[in-house]
Amino acid sequence: MGNKIADGDILVTGGGGFLGGAIVRELVQQGETVRTFSRGHYTGLDDLGVRQIRGDLTDPEAVERACRGVEVVFHTAAKPGVWGDGKVYYSANVTGTGNILRACRKTGVARLIHTSSPSVIFDGTDMEGIDETAPYPTYYTAHYPRTKALAEQAVVAAAAEGLPAVVIRPHLIWGPGDPHLTPRILKRAARLRIVGNGRNRVDTIYIDNAAKAHLLAAQALRDRPEISGRIYFVSQDDPIPLWDMINAILAAAGKPPVRRTISKRQAAFAGHLMEWLYRAFRLPGEPPMTQFVAEELATAHWFDITAAKRDLGYRPEISIAEGLKRLADSLSPLRKQAVP
Repeated sequence: MGNKIADGDILVTGGGGFLGGAIVRELVQQGETVRTFSRGHYTGLDDLGVRQIRGDLTDPEAVERACRGVEVVFHTAAKPGVWGDGKVYYSANVTGTGNILRACRKTGVARLIHTSSPSVIFDGTDMEGIDETAPYPTYYTAHYPRTKALAEQAVVAAAAEGLPAVVIRPHLIWGPGDPHLTPRILKRAARLRIVGNGRNRVDTIYIDNAAKAHLLAAQALRDRPEISGRIYFVSQDDPIPLWDMINAILAAAGKPPVRRTISKRQAAFAGHLMEWLYRAFRLPGEPPMTQFVAEELATAHWFDITAAKRDLGYRPEISIAEGLKRLADSLSPLRKQAVP
C-alpha cells in the first residue's frame, strides 16, 4: 500500500488502543504525519514519533483543538464492552462522536473514517451473508450496540450534509496485543460452555487487516468522493464456526478446548438472571453472562463484503491460519506456563 493518504496531518482518536494503535503504525510506516487523541499517554506512540494530544471525547473544546490543522481523522475511540452504565456509553460513543463531527466541520477536516461495529444491526437472530442494507433493530439488549448505532447514524447524516465520511464495520478484531476478545476468552476458559449447537459461523478480522481496511477507506474517499456516507463491512471473508475460533485462541495460549455445552435458552435465562442480580444488588464487575452475550454466542453472524472489495479494494492479506500463528507466538509465555 504505497499511496500517501494525506498531505497534512492525520488524527487517530483512540490511538493508544488496539485498532487505533495498529492504524497509527500503518500510517507511520507509510510516512504520514500522525497525531493521536486519547485520555492517556502511551510510550509506544512516543517511540513512533507520534504527537500525542490528551483529552476526553466529551470535551468539545479539546476535540476541536486536536482537529485543528488535520486533513484526515480516523475515529476509533469508543466505550466498548457488554456491561456498564448506559450514560457512560452514550457520553463516549454518541456525545463524543458528535463532538468529532462538529470539530471536523469547524476546522475543515477533509475526510473522516469512522469505526463502527456489525453489532449495530444485531437483533438476536442469525445474520448470514447479509450486506449493508440490513436495517437497525427496534430494540437492543446492550448499551454498546445501541450507542454505536446512534453514532453511526450521526456520521451518515453528517456525510449527507457535506462532510466527507465513511463508516467501517470490522467484526471481532483479534491478534497479538488484543486487550478485549482474547483476554476475555482466556480469563473465562475454565467456565466457558458451547452455547447452542456449536455450528454457528461468524466473521472475524485480524488486526492488521482491520487497520489496512481503514487506510484503504481513506484513500478511496479521497479518490472517489461519491462513496461518502457509505457503510462497509470488513472481515477475513472466511466465516468460521465460532467455537472453532474460540478453541483456536485457547490452543494458541496452551489451553484445552471447550467441550461442555449449554442450550441457547438456558444461556439466555442465565443472562437475564445475572443482569437482574447485578442491577438489583449493584454488584461490581461484569456478569458472567448477559442476554446480549448469550445471543452472540449462539447465533451466526457473517457478512457480505462485496462493497468493501469493490469500493475500497479491500482484501484480507493475513489469513486466519497465519494470524493464529502470530497470536500463538505472542502468547508463548502463557503456553510455557500451561506446561506442567
